[in-house]
This record gives sequence, structure tokens and C-alpha cells, in this order.
Amino acid sequence: MGKIKLKGKDLLKLGYPNNKIVNIAIEVMQKNFEKKNKAYVLSILKDIQNQPEEYKNHLMLGQIAKEFLNLTKVEKRKLESQRAPFKIFGIEQIAEEAIQQLYTSLKLPVSIRGALMPDAHVGYGLPIGGVLATENAVIPYGVGVDIGCRMCLSILDVPISYLEGSKDKYLNALLEHTKFGMYETHQSHIEHSIFEEEAFQMIPLLRRLKAKAIKQMGTSGGGNHFVEFGEVEILEEHSMNQLPKGKYLGILSHSGSRGLGAEIAQTYTRIAIEQCPLPKEAQQLAWLDLDSHLGIEYWTAMNLAGEYAAACHTDIHRRLMKITGGRLLARVENHHNFAWKEIHEGKEVIVHRKGATPAADGQIGFIPGSMTSKGFIVRGKGNAEALRSASHGAGRLLSRHKAKNVITNSEISKELKKHHVEIIGGSKEEAPMAYKNINEVMSSQSDLVDILGTFKPRLVRMDKK
Repeated sequence: MGKIKLKGKDLLKLGYPNNKIVNIAIEVMQKNFEKKNKAYVLSILKDIQNQPEEYKNHLMLGQIAKEFLNLTKVEKRKLESQRAPFKIFGIEQIAEEAIQQLYTSLKLPVSIRGALMPDAHVGYGLPIGGVLATENAVIPYGVGVDIGCRMCLSILDVPISYLEGSKDKYLNALLEHTKFGMYETHQSHIEHSIFEEEAFQMIPLLRRLKAKAIKQMGTSGGGNHFVEFGEVEILEEHSMNQLPKGKYLGILSHSGSRGLGAEIAQTYTRIAIEQCPLPKEAQQLAWLDLDSHLGIEYWTAMNLAGEYAAACHTDIHRRLMKITGGRLLARVENHHNFAWKEIHEGKEVIVHRKGATPAADGQIGFIPGSMTSKGFIVRGKGNAEALRSASHGAGRLLSRHKAKNVITNSEISKELKKHHVEIIGGSKEEAPMAYKNINEVMSSQSDLVDILGTFKPRLVRMDKK
């Protein structure tokens, strides 16, 4: 052994593939560069990775370079000529480009089955509203950038009349005790058990991101993320924790894993693209094998980000209930940007739901509308063709760019007034008119979910633009 202390994780962090190249590189560098410092050695290894052609005839380093050149030749992936089985729900509401994105994903060698929800629209990699089952492989962009983006609805024992009679109290609670975007954080932070998770110490990326995660705990993202007070109506007797039919005050939040999830997604997507080269149209669908070191590492980080997102929602609701009062009667919550290990047709597969709600038989979830339209408490029917999934919302009708350019502030004000909704923050990009009709979306998935109740927004808080 030489004097430099190279470890496999050092090379994996550079983006080296999790195979024999790591061992060869360590052996070569320890034999020939034993008196050089670690940073210098790693810089050479990175350069070999970036331009192996330049080193293929190098007396000492050529062995590493040739392994990279062979890797490129051997591991260049091709798409299948036939698509995996699939089902599209509400196809008349979905743009052709989003459908084509699903079709591309169905040709991956690891794809088993796919589905497209009626709220679908174009995304990166998988379309938003896309569901894809794969064999022993996870696609970082099949999960999405906002890992663990989720809904959380708290139903309280507070008369709905309080929203009108004590409106200022509820508006001030939203203004003072919810935080949005990249820069707003709470002055006080709770101690949460999630920060004791071993993954925060074991994975270098998570170790680096821990301080940011602590700082952003209990906050919401920008864009379409929100916290709302509104009117819950239970439509089916004994459907929700034995709650009788009727109206209740509710708190609804929509957000994900913040900067933690975004950096996990970007880092492992880049690694997947480097290690799993695909044709240009499928490049963002690069995957990591779940029996590889990096695949296990991403899976661990993804699950931690999901737990963190759930903890953020719990903290948001705790803060608001502490200020406004009320006892929690029931809570509905679910991810809609995540991947799960599930059994379908007797086989374990990885189900990616990118903007899709889990809807196994009897599973309770929530599907929102827009800032002026009702959202729905739903119970899954376990539809196998949908991979036991449903939509995650109404879905965009207009792109953010188009909404910003064609919708006026006057139109938004009229729409808010018409539906008796007051908003703090928000933008034209998230205007009600930028979204599909949620009632039509729900009609297109009557085979996927039953409706148990509704939530009507009344007081809305979003990021300022």
C-alpha cells in the first residue's frame, strides 16, 4: 500500500462507475503516485474520466483510460423497439408531447409497465402525471427534482364559520408562521429525530446538506406550493376516522423536500446520465441499478428526503394549530413524487410516480385542484392498469411561461373574488386559469378512486413573485 489513502467512495463521489474500474484506479494510483497528495491524485482521476482518449497510450494511466473506453462501448444502452404495456387515462386532456415522453420511457430495457394520469403534462424525463414500473432500477428523473413532494390535510374540530368571523387571525397566522421559497426560514427550529438518521453521516452529500435541511425545516417551496385554510366537507359517513358527514375547518399544504431533495435529484441524475448513456431523447431517463452501490445510495437518500418532506408538513401544521387553536380530528397525506418497491402481477417492481397519487385498494389520499377550485379526499380502487395510481392534481393547462404572458392580474382578482378566496403571495404562473378543470380530471379517473370528501380553499398563502 502506498501513502495516499484512496477509498472506493472517493472515486464514486467523482462519478466513477461502481465496477472494477474503481479497484483498478486505486491500484494504479497507489503504485505510481504514492508520494502525491490526495487532491492531486483525484484531479488526475477526474481528468482521465472526462477525456480517456487522451490517456489511452499513457504508460502508467492507460489501463484506467482503456477501462473507460471499453465501458463506453459495452454499456451504451439502446431502447427497445417495442413499448412495455401501458394505459392512458383521460387522453383527450393530455398534450401529445407528454404522451410521447411516456412512450419513450416504455422503451427502456428496464421498463415493465406504464400509465399516464389525466392531469399529465410535459416534464423532464417522465412526464408529470407519469407512472412507470421498472425491474431493479430507479430513475432519479422518474421521481423528479422535488423528491417527496406531497399533500397534507389536517381536519380540525373548529366550526367553519370561524374562517369568516376570525379571518384576520387566520390570515395573520399564514403571513407570520409560514415561510416560502429559497430565503425565508423560521427563527426557531425544532429538534427532530430525522436529523439523527444514520444516512446523514454515512453519505457525504447528505452530510453536506444537513445544515440546510435543518434551516429549511417547516418551510415550503416556491412555484405551485401552498398552505391554505379552507372548508372540508365529508361526503361519505364513517369514511374518515369515523368522522360524520359535515363541514370542518381544514389546513392543507403542498410542498416537498426543499433544497435537500433538489440537490439529491440533481446529483444522482448527473451520475446516472454518466453511467447509463442513452439516446438523446431518453437521456433524462437514465437509471441506477438497485444492486449497485450508487443505486442503493440514491434509494437511501430518496427515502430520507421523503421522510424529511413529511416532517416539514407536520411542523407547518403544528405551528398553525398552535396559533389558531383546534384539535386534530383526522389527517390525510401522501407523496406524489416518489418511487416505491411494490408487488405487481406477483413480481417486485420499482414504481415511479412523478406527479401521481398512490391509489391502492382502500388507500386514502388527497388530490388538489387550483387556488379557487375544490380538492378531493379520495379512496383508491387499486386499478392494476394504472399501477394503483391516480392524478396528483388538476394538471397544467398553460405552461408557466404562457400563463405569465397571457393572464392578467385583473383576471386573477375577478376569479378570486368570484370564489371568495383571499391570497397572500402567488403569481400569474399559478393562476386558476393556468390549470385544467379538476372536475373533468376527476371524471376521467372514476375507475381509479372514489371521492370521500372535498376541500374548498378560502385563505391561501404562496411564495411571493
